Amino acid sequence: MPEPVGAMESEQSILIVDDDAGSRALLTRMLSASGYVCRETGTASDALKQVHEDRPSVLLLDFEMPGMDGTEVIKHLRADPDPEIAQLPVIMLTGHGESEVHCLEAGADDFVVKPIQIEVLRARIEGQLRVQSLRLELQKQNNDLEEWRRNHERDLAAARATQQSLIPQKPLQLAGWEVAMCYRPVIEVGGDIYGWLPLNHGRWLFWIADATGHGASGALFTTLAKFLFHSGREQYDEPITIMESVNNDLRGIFGGRSFMSAMCVALDPKNGRVCVVGAGHPPLLVTRFGRGTEAIASSSPPLGLKEESGFTETVAELNPGDAFTLYTDGLFGTAMTGQLRSTPTQLAGMINPFAGSAEALLELMLNAATPDSRKSAPDDVAAVTVRRSN
Repeated sequence: MPEPVGAMESEQSILIVDDDAGSRALLTRMLSASGYVCRETGTASDALKQVHEDRPSVLLLDFEMPGMDGTEVIKHLRADPDPEIAQLPVIMLTGHGESEVHCLEAGADDFVVKPIQIEVLRARIEGQLRVQSLRLELQKQNNDLEEWRRNHERDLAAARATQQSLIPQKPLQLAGWEVAMCYRPVIEVGGDIYGWLPLNHGRWLFWIADATGHGASGALFTTLAKFLFHSGREQYDEPITIMESVNNDLRGIFGGRSFMSAMCVALDPKNGRVCVVGAGHPPLLVTRFGRGTEAIASSSPPLGLKEESGFTETVAELNPGDAFTLYTDGLFGTAMTGQLRSTPTQLAGMINPFAGSAEALLELMLNAATPDSRKSAPDDVAAVTVRRSN
């Protein structure tokens, strides 16, 4: 007799429940000859006990039995707290056509009408075994996916902790100046980063970068960005040479395959003089107190793309009440709502030049550019505003 498909790959056990001893013996003999491992019992209570002690692959259950009948057995099984028992494949054995509907309504997976034809029974058993195998495989995949999700969340949490340690958590305290900042990643971590470094002669370098990617990859790139800016500052003291150093190091690492936009501003707090160098980054916004806002555009391509980027420097003077704002392009582009966000030029015209503090000015800019950014920002948002006190 041919072996049932899959039966020999791992022995499948069948529990036969029928109050007729002769019927049980006949089914056991026929199914054992087909390669199944068979057990049998004549009572519903013993069947439930055996299912819990040694769960079979399939349960063959007679519809009519004295005391607890087949439908009551199924109801007990489907209500079991153990999902493996609750989902045990059950094939009902019935001799009455009208009971077939009751079998399925009670929770049976299939039924076979007496007198039983072994070929039909084997086909029904194999069908249930295939369904069970698919269910178990799906459950395994779901478990693997859940494990991946937990690992991914742990990775994101570690990346977030790393990035939070890199991004300044408190504004720089600088006599005669106010500093405000904002960082809103799309997810827990993003590809934006900013910071400040002391330069010679009492000057400060404020810098910002927007690296490719989000999540753990974005956090790794921002870690590298901070390292490169600090490394450049250790070797050089001017914004142009620092940007050149970062560009060369980035090209040396990635060979032009990865890049980031960046901008830096060297501020002399004594006289308000700023030197601006940009690389593929959104324009620096310079707000003149009571007179509006102007933009200083980047003059070079993003860092990491070209060996000779041709950096140039733009110089400006900030008077009391004036401020400059570094930011990333998360403020612009297309919103998730489908409405176009403001361009830097449009934004400059919407900023109130009479803002009384760096924090108030930054909040005005964020509200004007992305009024829904707290809910549906399509990209990471980072910004730093530095204002000369009145």
